[in-house]
Amino acid sequence: GLALLPPQIRPLGDLDAGEPPFEPGDLAARLPAAIDPLRRRLELTRLVKAHEHLLSRDMDASAALELADALGGFLDSLQIEEVDASGALAGLVDAELAEHWQVSRAFLETALAAWPERLEALGVVDTSQRRVALLRALAEQWSVRPPQGVLVAAGSTGTAPATADLLAVIAEAPQGCVVLPGLDESLASAAWDQVDEQHPQGALSRLLARAGLTREAVEIWPASAPYQSQGRWRRRVINEALRPAQATADWLNVIGALRAEGATEGVDPIAEGLAGLSVVTTRSEEEAATVAALLLRETLEIPGATGALVAPDQNLARRVSLKLARWGVIPDSSVGAPLMACPAGVLAGLVARLAAEPLNPVLMLGVLKHPLVRLGEEREALQNRLIDLERHGLRGPRPADWAALTRRLNEKLTDEARRASAAGLITALRAALTPLTDMSEASPAAERARALALALESLAADSTGASGRLWGGAGGEALSQLLAGLMAEAGALPPVTPKGFADLLVRLMGDETVRVGGATHPRLRILGAIEARLVRADRLVVAGLEEGVWPQGAPLDPFLSRPMRVRLGLPPPERRVGLAAHDFAQAACAPNVVLLHSERREGQPTVKSRWLWRLETLARGADLTLPGRPDMLDWARALDAAPDYEPIGRPAPSPPVADRPTQFAVTRIESLTRDPYAVWARDILKLYRLERPDEPVEARARGTAIHEAFEIFAKRHPKALPPEPAREFAQLYLEALVAAGAPPESLAREQALAQEAAAWVVALEAERRADGRDIHVEAGGQITVRAGLRDFTLTAKADRIETGPDGYAHILDYKTGQAPSKKMVETGFSPQLTLTAAIVARGGFEGVPARPPGDLVYLQVTGRRPAGKVEIRGAAGDESHDAAEQALAGALSLLVQFDDPERAYLSRTAPQFVHDYAGDYAHLARVFEWSTSGEDGEGDT
Repeated sequence: GLALLPPQIRPLGDLDAGEPPFEPGDLAARLPAAIDPLRRRLELTRLVKAHEHLLSRDMDASAALELADALGGFLDSLQIEEVDASGALAGLVDAELAEHWQVSRAFLETALAAWPERLEALGVVDTSQRRVALLRALAEQWSVRPPQGVLVAAGSTGTAPATADLLAVIAEAPQGCVVLPGLDESLASAAWDQVDEQHPQGALSRLLARAGLTREAVEIWPASAPYQSQGRWRRRVINEALRPAQATADWLNVIGALRAEGATEGVDPIAEGLAGLSVVTTRSEEEAATVAALLLRETLEIPGATGALVAPDQNLARRVSLKLARWGVIPDSSVGAPLMACPAGVLAGLVARLAAEPLNPVLMLGVLKHPLVRLGEEREALQNRLIDLERHGLRGPRPADWAALTRRLNEKLTDEARRASAAGLITALRAALTPLTDMSEASPAAERARALALALESLAADSTGASGRLWGGAGGEALSQLLAGLMAEAGALPPVTPKGFADLLVRLMGDETVRVGGATHPRLRILGAIEARLVRADRLVVAGLEEGVWPQGAPLDPFLSRPMRVRLGLPPPERRVGLAAHDFAQAACAPNVVLLHSERREGQPTVKSRWLWRLETLARGADLTLPGRPDMLDWARALDAAPDYEPIGRPAPSPPVADRPTQFAVTRIESLTRDPYAVWARDILKLYRLERPDEPVEARARGTAIHEAFEIFAKRHPKALPPEPAREFAQLYLEALVAAGAPPESLAREQALAQEAAAWVVALEAERRADGRDIHVEAGGQITVRAGLRDFTLTAKADRIETGPDGYAHILDYKTGQAPSKKMVETGFSPQLTLTAAIVARGGFEGVPARPPGDLVYLQVTGRRPAGKVEIRGAAGDESHDAAEQALAGALSLLVQFDDPERAYLSRTAPQFVHDYAGDYAHLARVFEWSTSGEDGEGDT
């Protein structure tokens, strides 16, 4: 019942002057403040950009930031390891290394000279440098005046020299004590002598050696002595499994010695050590997340039991959190989410990219459909206005400019009120983006950040003008801090383009982690490897045990090779592996632990973590296997399992005869031959393909442009060719490309293709016009035929019909892609030319005299080499006449068949077209489903 003062607890990595254990005074005055992390990144980016000539690179702000982060890591390493590289860089690169290392050395020399000067000018120091200075000052202070009270340093492996020396000072204090986490006192001396950087005991071995102590000098922490027997064999098994690679040759002897030791106690130490430990191998990371969630959920069934997931893979940890949400369980997670995945961050990224591409329909819709966007009105009203804008303005090819978008709305929306509403929405969006779009091409990043904030507030403003929802919550707060930091600190950056700023913002947001608090479950936690050092749980799920995940691969260093790091005295990349191994060993020694491994990640095969592989190898050497949890795999696979697979049959709708069409274009006869279901969907149900926003238009635009160029050229010059025919045709083609919506970046290539194509076309025109024939372009025709009990109308629109002194009507069709083969035409699967010939022969084209069909020709125009081909599918005379009559007879027979009420409109009737024929209704007919299930009948009606 007495008052109690708890001990002062300070993290070694976050000491500050003026707070205990420091006293205010000289130390605070001697040490400048640490530079703000964002300001440091931006200043280093400016430094990289200012000296990019040394790297022979021209970088935008995002690329410079990426290199600046690598430079910052290099500077941190120098400061933490207390390495003076100013004079060591000169002889760092010898003649045996590649030339680009010389370039790196020159850049680093410049950076090491310029960076301290910049920090001094700003009146700050690097955080790592300040931390080392504080640790050194504290060690000196306690060496002169050792604290007389109880002083305990716990949990540190002392990897940094300054930390290691401070730990040595603490250990020498009158009541000082250093508690080493997970020191293996049972590892054989011969194996201990072989401990290297990658071993779990590597850091502790170096710490003891630096302090001049042996492992035997370390005593057991008195409070933990009663618990030493608990988990003793588990620790032995894990430590022996992870012993140095050079010391694994005598594993069988080690196993024998362990069993001999256990025999005195009447236990099998290997089996005892594996008790409470299990391994689950899943097929994919998705299944691994489900298993982890089930294991944690199962823990809650035990009254008072706690569970924790330890995973260095943040994506896996987020997946597990989402899996647990299905049971209404929210774990206490230290992972958080990247700012760019939060609603406010998503909107900021979209708006920044939209400023770079203002007419991008996908980005425009992304902004307008974002839940935070209001544009001064209620959300429901905004969505109602957006329907017309999306359907009639933003679907299809990207508009060339705002005027083109307005014209598209005027053409497609006949209702004046709806047209005005959609146009008003575009006006409101453009007004909100004005702060960004009115800036010059290259503007300061700070100004762009300010303009982005103004644009976001305009977009998020509701009917009252308030935009508080934008900056609310953890994501909004993090975004506001980032933009405020850019406004204040981005003056160090060179001017950026709209795209450069968008890339810079996305990279910065990707490095910002948002951690959301709130009501979490008190008994479940999701932790990273470092946080797990401080937490104990009744069940520990250790996930991500794949090479490259845990342990992670060595990071790529763009500045230093491995030999260069050694010469500078920097730690090798393997040191990170050793620290990760130490974390794994500590976690694997928990009383109840499940090790989780996935066979595939992102669809690619994985390799088991080296630690899991070693543990399995040791168990096999003892004629044992690691226990598993097959029940968990069964539950995970059953949890989301689909019911028995019952694929749909081939669809075969049979509408009443009265609803079946009686007018067919010749291209629809082709559809009726290949895919009757498409005729049912389009011509009976009136379902038309909805274009995608920003749909690629190059192939379609090229075909449209070729047709239009031929048409205009023939109409302007029906007989004689103009003085410069190739130049005029090429110009017509390019103008038609622009009008068809071809992207500007494709025009440079198309100019070369147009010149080649125009030369070929002019030569063709001269040859075909030599006999004075008449040319009819884009002519429409039709005939009425009797098929069964009803009359049918066949229509056609011919690209070109030529009539001349030979008495024939030659029919030409332009193609920019592959023309149908002769076999396809003869078998009736491509009847466009032959049916058009039959209509011409019967005088169905107005202005074109009835003539026997002449050559049936595909003109394949590519602009490549060869620039074009003349593909004849029926020669003038009996061949084309017979082909036309056969095609018409086939069409009549087909129409009679589908005039039968019992005849169904099957999907993909010809086997060769089940997968190869491109159609707009394959998803509606579920072609993949029925065609891969062995369906070969007529299916359900």
